[in-house]
Amino acid sequence: MDIEEFYDADPRRRESEEIEFGREWSDANGMRTELAWVEITGELYAMAEPAGSVEMDPFGDTRVDDLPADALTVEILGVVPDRAEVDQLLGGWEGAMEKGPNSLQWVRDRLAAR
Repeated sequence: MDIEEFYDADPRRRESEEIEFGREWSDANGMRTELAWVEITGELYAMAEPAGSVEMDPFGDTRVDDLPADALTVEILGVVPDRAEVDQLLGGWEGAMEKGPNSLQWVRDRLAAR
């Protein structure tokens, strides 16, 4: 589903606080992926962005292209009921995110093991 379909499917998501756990994950296809947790629903989701959506300028600053909502695909990875549990589950995420291709598998493995 795209990001708008994700939010439209449960209006509580739009009102909820979201905690981001990095924007540099990669999925099985190598797509740059953001990981976030929706407080009110407990959903941990990955949002994949098409390649080329982030560029670096000559000064080392990043620029994000404006993308249509349907280009941002969302996958709900699991439900983690509270903040303490999601923090514990994802402890060490910063290092895991940088492990290379399909780093999102680390999250999937942690969810499956709980």
